[in-house]
Order: sequence, then C-alpha cells, then structure tokens
Amino acid sequence: MSALIFLLLALLVSAVGCAVLWYQHRSPNTLDSGIRAFQRERDALAPPDDDGPDRPDRRDRGG
Repeated sequence: MSALIFLLLALLVSAVGCAVLWYQHRSPNTLDSGIRAFQRERDALAPPDDDGPDRPDRRDRGG
C-alpha cells in the first residue's frame, strides 16, 4: 500500500510540474499579442537605417 501512495504522490508532483511548465511557455492568443508579434517580425525584416555619420566609410580607413 505504501508503494502505491508513493507512486501516486510522484505522479501528482510530476503533473503539477508539467502544468507549471505548460503555463509558463504557452503562446499568447490575444489580438494585441498578435499585433505585437507582427510588428516584431516586420521590424526584424526592415532594412537598417543608413544615416551615414554612425558608420565609417570603407574608403576612410586610412590604411
């Protein structure tokens, strides 16, 4: 009987752990989260801003 209780307790602890992991890693499904995900992907695919003064030109290396 004691082995069965131990097995059920281990199963319960495992189920609680799985539920916690699922809850932490579930994907959001609200409209706002979908819009934010789209904006992140759009920003990642956007070309970089070439303002000029921040990046030195290759010809100006002086070497």
